[in-house]
Amino acid sequence: MTTLHTARGALAPDGAGVSRHVVVAPGMCSGGSLVFGRIGDWTWEVVSESCRINVHAARTAEGDPAYLSFYYFHVRGGDVVHPHGLTFGDELRVDSRAFQFGSQSVITLHRLAPAGLELPDGPLDPAEVYEHPHPDCLYAENFNRWIARTTAGSNRGLAQVTPPDFTYQELAPLPNAYSPRSLVGRARATGSFHSAGPPGFHEAGRPQTFEYTLDVVRDLNGAGLMYFASYFSVFDTVLLRLWRSLGRTDEQFLRRKVIDQKIGYFGNADPGTVFAVTVRRWRSAGSPDVEVADMALRDTATGQLIAVTAIETETGTGTETGTGAAGIRSSDGG
Repeated sequence: MTTLHTARGALAPDGAGVSRHVVVAPGMCSGGSLVFGRIGDWTWEVVSESCRINVHAARTAEGDPAYLSFYYFHVRGGDVVHPHGLTFGDELRVDSRAFQFGSQSVITLHRLAPAGLELPDGPLDPAEVYEHPHPDCLYAENFNRWIARTTAGSNRGLAQVTPPDFTYQELAPLPNAYSPRSLVGRARATGSFHSAGPPGFHEAGRPQTFEYTLDVVRDLNGAGLMYFASYFSVFDTVLLRLWRSLGRTDEQFLRRKVIDQKIGYFGNADPGTVFAVTVRRWRSAGSPDVEVADMALRDTATGQLIAVTAIETETGTGTETGTGAAGIRSSDGG
């Protein structure tokens, strides 16, 4: 394992993983998607170093730009570190590791822990992430696939590719028991991560559909593609509209605690696209403060399924949410 500070800007992993000391800055924390964007940046950095390829400037065999797109993003919040609980100056230890997942894709796992937390030695173990996560930590799973445009200037009909210099063979394979392929495949086929409803939850209200127009100022990245982190923003925008329709306040929305969120990315979009986002909501039978919102994002012009998400949240509308990030700062005892 290599320990580094993000301010130094250089990675030197040993092929097994990377460990960083991170001080949370304004560009990483908010009530929105900033933390997910930062985790995604770490994924690109880890894959670049682990696979000896410049992910930011990758090319197909024909010399066209190739992009390491996000196909599945799963984040699970902890009691101390959770997606919207970070603030300026919080200190984290971030451990990351990339895994072989076929010739056109890669899995990268991340653990965000309070600085100073006692953790196992050695590289991040998938068994910890999937079977026995530390209750204080946030874990993220990124399933990325290489894509390229098939038509210049269009984000439709993107094709899977493999850059010729993508060196994945030396990565450890992700054990089959942890593969998200079946989970994501079902979500794509059914338009939902919970087509039959999550176990232990009952439906709360009728499904609602909201429209969202792609925002060219916020939603596109430097390559002109819809930015992976903006999908989080779109879904959060729709969730906020739902909350307001229920009479909940913006302050309650900002206090929400994301326990678990999954996003499956099944398409991209061009400027001017209008989406229809259908939301179904369930409430926990045992904990009324815990809800799951399952959303499907579709292109209104074509009906194409663009993305789905499932967000499990402690709403804070009935009881206080769990521990915030105040306990993360090393000055507070780490």
